[in-house]
Order: sequence, then C-alpha cells, then structure tokens
Amino acid sequence: MSIRSKVLSSFKKLHKTRLEVFREDDRALAVARDKINLEFRKNKYEKDTEKISELIQIAEDSEDILRRNVVQGIVREEDKALRLRIRKDVLRSDPMYSLDVKYEVPKKKPNSSDNPS
Repeated sequence: MSIRSKVLSSFKKLHKTRLEVFREDDRALAVARDKINLEFRKNKYEKDTEKISELIQIAEDSEDILRRNVVQGIVREEDKALRLRIRKDVLRSDPMYSLDVKYEVPKKKPNSSDNPS
C-alpha cells in the first residue's frame, strides 16, 4: 500500500469513527470534522516519508482512542437524567470489562465480635 493510500485510509477511518462516536451531536460532529481536516491540511505538503509515517500512526492512535474510550452522554429532557450511549467497541479490549470473565464476590470474613465464645 502506498503512503498516499495509507494517508487517505486513515483520513477516511477517522471520519467514519467520528460519525459513529458523535452520532446525533451536530456540534461535536462539526468540531471533530474541522479538527481532522485542519490537521491533515496542515501536513498536506509534507514530503518526508518517515514524518508521514509518524503522522499516520498518530491518526491511527487517535482513531483507536476515539473508538474505544469516548462515551456519548445524552441528557433526557423529561427527568434531566444522563443516558450513556456505550458502543460495542468501548472497554471491550480491556479483559477486566469482558463479558466472558466470571467474577467471584469475596466471602465475608467472620468477625471476632460475631462469634461469642
């Protein structure tokens, strides 16, 4: 895959993730779009392939952080409660939050005051 293809791929992937992460939040969608476009435009004329590879890695890391760590909170109008929109990618990479892990509740140690002798 050419450097140009990698740049375009990371650009598209960031925008796709932005659309998923900030769904129905017009303000956040616009701010994220502008920031992504600004950063890519800022480096549009970069020629050093090593520097371009570093920038691609930054874009990929940023996309990963957005996808795995950002949770959207929505305030319900009727009771002002915060509803979290947690996507399937959030926290699933951390084994602590895996749905397959079985957690045992520690048994309460008997307290010496509970056992009258």
